[in-house]
Amino acid sequence: MFFNSSYFIYMIPGILLVMLTSWYVKSAYRKWSKVPAQSRLSGAEAARRLINAGGLYGVQIEAIRGEMTDHYDPRSKVLRLSAGVGQGHSVASLAIAAHELGHAMQDAEDYLPLKMRGAMVPMVKIGSNLGWVLIMAGLFLNWLNIAWLGVAFFSGGALFALMTLPVEFNASARAKRLLAETGIIQTEEERRGVNNVLNAAALTYVAALVTAVLQVLYYASLLSGRRRN
Repeated sequence: MFFNSSYFIYMIPGILLVMLTSWYVKSAYRKWSKVPAQSRLSGAEAARRLINAGGLYGVQIEAIRGEMTDHYDPRSKVLRLSAGVGQGHSVASLAIAAHELGHAMQDAEDYLPLKMRGAMVPMVKIGSNLGWVLIMAGLFLNWLNIAWLGVAFFSGGALFALMTLPVEFNASARAKRLLAETGIIQTEEERRGVNNVLNAAALTYVAALVTAVLQVLYYASLLSGRRRN
């Protein structure tokens, strides 16, 4: 009832896009993690230099397990770097560390899209779970108005994915500028590597948005078909 052949017709483009972008990110990371930065700085050392340059003295750096698990936590003002990034001396390590520090700068400046996305987190968590329940209950009981309400709640995930784009694109733009202005990145090859790594990562958020929108469209088409019948 809830998943049929049309579901896969809707979702296959999104699934393929997610798989492609995942491969692209891993490929770019593997390539540029093998290219040492001429500055010889590790990701953590570069982050500390950028923290000092930006006057972000309240931001701390911590290690985190895993690969590509790097992130900035605005609640605790902590930049968490994986071993490959924090201890790595590669172009990829510098790019990722600088990108996450870009989020710290956004936080310090009260960057509006970041604040809006943060405010949406609890609503999206509740809305996504409640949306599933309302959609399934509405379809099972043939209460289409309830199901449509579920679609409205569920679409919050797509809105969150949309709000993520300016946040991530801006953090990458800041990273590229900071690395160049501070001289941490020195050559054209290094700039190309930073662009490659960060552009690949940005595509994952585009893929997430496309997938979320396709899910909403599938349920909207399903409900529209039930109403016509």
